[in-house]
Amino acid sequence: MRIFSIVGARPQFVKLAVICRALAKHHGSEQWLHRIIHTGQHYDPALSGVFFEELAIPRPDYDLDVGSGSHAVQTGDMLKRLEPILAAEKPDWVLLYGDTNSTLAGALAAAKLSLSIAHVESGLRSHRRGMPEEINRIVADHLSDLLFCPTPLALENLRKEGLQERAVWTGDVMYDACITFRQAAESRGGALGDSWQAGEFALATVHRAENTDDPVRLGGILKALDCIARTVCPVVWPVHPRTKKHLSDMGWSDSAVTTIEPVSYFEMLLLEGRARFIVTDSGGVQKEAYFLKVPCITVRDETEWEETLENNCNVLTGCCEEKILRAAGGIGRAGPWTAVYGDGDAGAAILNTLAART
Repeated sequence: MRIFSIVGARPQFVKLAVICRALAKHHGSEQWLHRIIHTGQHYDPALSGVFFEELAIPRPDYDLDVGSGSHAVQTGDMLKRLEPILAAEKPDWVLLYGDTNSTLAGALAAAKLSLSIAHVESGLRSHRRGMPEEINRIVADHLSDLLFCPTPLALENLRKEGLQERAVWTGDVMYDACITFRQAAESRGGALGDSWQAGEFALATVHRAENTDDPVRLGGILKALDCIARTVCPVVWPVHPRTKKHLSDMGWSDSAVTTIEPVSYFEMLLLEGRARFIVTDSGGVQKEAYFLKVPCITVRDETEWEETLENNCNVLTGCCEEKILRAAGGIGRAGPWTAVYGDGDAGAAILNTLAART
């Protein structure tokens, strides 16, 4: 069977690693031919190359080297470069991951060529069409032939859209990755492990355009992080390159927050697992906080991971400084965390379903 995985962004590399491990562990290589197409959506070595090395992902068979650009320009460039590859190779399945522009371009290119498409992490809905990721995930779901759902709620979302016959609950590949790699992350430790001890700091990540591109929203988040760092506990913030540019444009420098360069997946797992609590606008980090039973404050107005909101495990605050600080003061009330993301074997479930449907 010929499977082509299309990836391009940091969270997708982690999901891809789970599929690669499942292929090696559960199926003979003679049964599967797996090819990787890297669109180049994330091209910074700290956001791309280090993930392939750390997670032992095979080098991409195709690197489209698309780079940054507006949504239209980036997606259009991906389409132009994907189409001839898929048309020539004619894989049995095109495997898509998550909700990035790489996901959207892969879905469109494969559908136009009448290729079979499977979407990993289907059924997520923030219920806000103004969010680019929401458009990407809806289009990918409706164009895909197989929909791999991480949670029962995702399955229910697809049922409401009339897609239940294509949908399969597999569990979450990110949960697979977390339980597989967490001990290795702790064992490596390194300088970050020496600097940041368990329970002594808060971890922050801010990268979504809705926050970084809006000075008012970003300003509210920055004030809250600074106040937390001064009055609650130290805050460590690995800063995304795009966010770093916005901070520079704002002239932001006088803060108690400790900013560091982007970290690898192992380093992120280490920091997440040791944090007293996490402040983020990342969907993936929300989930990883939940997997690791670390209270989370999400600086967005909605989340596609609604399961995490149960029992105060994750609190939505938007960009309001007062709400963020109130949530930081209430983290002791978080929990318990319930098992809603499967049994840690989503990768095998995905491959078994592909084999059964081919």
